[in-house]
Amino acid sequence: MIPEEKVKNLISKHSKLESDLSSSKVDKKKFAEMSKEYSNLNDIIKEAKFYASFESEKRDLEKIINDKNTDEDMRSLANKELSELVLKKDKVQKKLIIFLLPKDEADKKNAIIEIRAGTGGLEASLFAADLFKMYEKICNKKKWLLEVISISKSDAGGLKEVIAIIKGENIYSTLKYESGVHRVQRVPDTETQGRVHTSAATVAVLPEAEEIDVKIEDKDLRIDVFRSSGPGGQSVNTTDSAVRITHIPTGIVVSQQDEKSQIRNKEKGLKILRARIYEFERKKKEDERSKDRKNKIGTGDRSERIRTYNFPQGRVTDHRINLTLHKLNEFMEGEIFDDIIENLNLHAQEELLT
Repeated sequence: MIPEEKVKNLISKHSKLESDLSSSKVDKKKFAEMSKEYSNLNDIIKEAKFYASFESEKRDLEKIINDKNTDEDMRSLANKELSELVLKKDKVQKKLIIFLLPKDEADKKNAIIEIRAGTGGLEASLFAADLFKMYEKICNKKKWLLEVISISKSDAGGLKEVIAIIKGENIYSTLKYESGVHRVQRVPDTETQGRVHTSAATVAVLPEAEEIDVKIEDKDLRIDVFRSSGPGGQSVNTTDSAVRITHIPTGIVVSQQDEKSQIRNKEKGLKILRARIYEFERKKKEDERSKDRKNKIGTGDRSERIRTYNFPQGRVTDHRINLTLHKLNEFMEGEIFDDIIENLNLHAQEELLT
């Protein structure tokens, strides 16, 4: 049950904003902020007004139903309207509760995605490459910009690790549930007996942090430089251009060696470091807030097995919500990615309501 006062406050706030925005006394900066808030409230105002008038409408219908002078046709119609009203109220209440839930400040940010080959040797690195291609296709379909920050390739076109930044509208809110262990079951090209092998890759999605979000003091950093190395450990540069940055207070370490310039490697390394520190602090606050809440959807735990891609059966299964889609090829092409994301969002919201 939503406190009546909260709903009345929503309606009152909407009316005040409407009145203030029609006034010529509002300065440009405040006008933009108020317009954004007004637009946000517009999405829910119909539901708020319905919810506020529900009890009154319910009483009116019950009065008709209980009146001895009401004819049967009218009573039947009133009963039908009352049933529909109660059903609508349940849906509206859920929508209002979700609207009133505290918003994740990071949802509108760009995201840094890190994909690493896990258990399974060469097959794991090939799967990591497949996952990266899948995210590239999703970005293309959504017209998001993907920029590779660092990449480490393995044999046969696989990836040991890739870190990229994805830019666009509400990136983090869409991709944040991708963090965790992605498991693949398929027959490798090198398998002569036709046996299905299981391997895995880990995905971490972090909100991009600006300098305003995370202030990094020079005194808190230890920066080591070394020569870049390629596959097999051979040197690919004659200068010490690779950079290893350690954030002493948290112990977070970032290495960057993709660029020939030490300065560029340091810039890229600091971008990744800032995102990891921001997520570290967010996770710490979230853990404190949710000690008693069992939210299984949005933990972002890299060790949590979240999804299985079974190629022989052509299915993808998300274990957090027990959802299986027998459209694996379409999923890998980025075609039905939103189907799983919408279900994950819905379940996460429902968990917050319980």
